[in-house]
Amino acid sequence: MISKLEKSQRLLLGHGALVLLFGFLVGFGFLFFLLGKIELWPFGAIEYQMPGTYDAWRMAHIEGILNGLMMWILAAVMPILSNYIAGTYRLAVGSVIVGWTIAIASVLDPLFPESRGLAFTKESGLISDIAFFLFIIGIGIVIWLVATIAIRSFRAAP
Repeated sequence: MISKLEKSQRLLLGHGALVLLFGFLVGFGFLFFLLGKIELWPFGAIEYQMPGTYDAWRMAHIEGILNGLMMWILAAVMPILSNYIAGTYRLAVGSVIVGWTIAIASVLDPLFPESRGLAFTKESGLISDIAFFLFIIGIGIVIWLVATIAIRSFRAAP
């Protein structure tokens, strides 16, 4: 039987790896955008310019990598956190939600024109609204995560 701590760490390590792989996969979209074609060496190339901008592709690629690595870092420090935070599994689940919502929302920008997800307005469009709500969910949870860790860390008995 695995402990709550180990269950939390496994969740973070597994999803961290998947979000990292997602970031790597988005990196191929970034590469194809930069090349101006889909290069399938040694089979040839498909002449197609990927949509989006340099900044959007770079951000989407980095978001997957950073969020995956942050899950791994949280998994590594989870034994220390478990000394003074009872709900470490909630922290792990929250981190997984943050990782996926931010990574998915970030990839919508380069794939769909005008879908940055910066605001929810009549003019923003469906995909932009989806990105906006994904970002809001992820940002809200990450603020809760970091605040919880900070407050509990400073309140912990020496």
